[in-house]
Amino acid sequence: MNMYGLIGFPLSHSYSVKYFTDFFTRENIPAVFKNFPIENIDLFPELLKENPSLKGLAVTIPFKKSIIPYLEKISPVVEATGACNCIQIRDGICTGFNTDIIGFEKSFMPALLPADTHALILGTGGAAASAAFVCKKNKKDFLFVSGKKTKAANTILYEEIDEKMMQQYSIIINATPAGQFPDENTAPNIPYNYITQKHYLFDMVYNPEETQFLKNGSKQGARIKNGLQMLEIQAIENWKIWNQ
Repeated sequence: MNMYGLIGFPLSHSYSVKYFTDFFTRENIPAVFKNFPIENIDLFPELLKENPSLKGLAVTIPFKKSIIPYLEKISPVVEATGACNCIQIRDGICTGFNTDIIGFEKSFMPALLPADTHALILGTGGAAASAAFVCKKNKKDFLFVSGKKTKAANTILYEEIDEKMMQQYSIIINATPAGQFPDENTAPNIPYNYITQKHYLFDMVYNPEETQFLKNGSKQGARIKNGLQMLEIQAIENWKIWNQ
């Protein structure tokens, strides 16, 4: 029986097993989907050896960037973003793809208004890279927001976000795990008091349904959206790739 799975750490928040198990049952597909919570990406080759029936893997935090050296092939989008969230396994060859971009763009774009021209992307990992790719493609200026000092271009620290910046950057994208189950009471450290009805907050986290980040934005009248639709779209795209 073909096996598919998800690698990352931790994975207690993930809906992927339920999503694909329900999908396989509904479509009468003889396959299984498992979580593989590996603490270190160095364990990836061993994981492949121990599970020879694996045909595809989804990749989540914190391995979307660090998985790339372990892949024999990568798509042009993975090369452009430096992030991979989908692995096709054929005859022992691992090929990396990025379906986060498709999921994010299709979920994120419909709620945008013409005035939404500048975005703050909270985080600097693989999910943030995918958000930046979509912003650039759709001609939205953006800055990454990091918790650590960095020399990377277009990157600021959380403490540098002030009222003037919040007025200019109406799009705020949470590409970090802050607020994710089981740490639902946490949220990115931004000045929420400057958020208005003109803002659009998108959270890539989908568990819980409404994170503290989104709650804070909603209280200020902002448009909000979580990452559930993004997850569902990318899961469909993953399945297409795994079975090309």
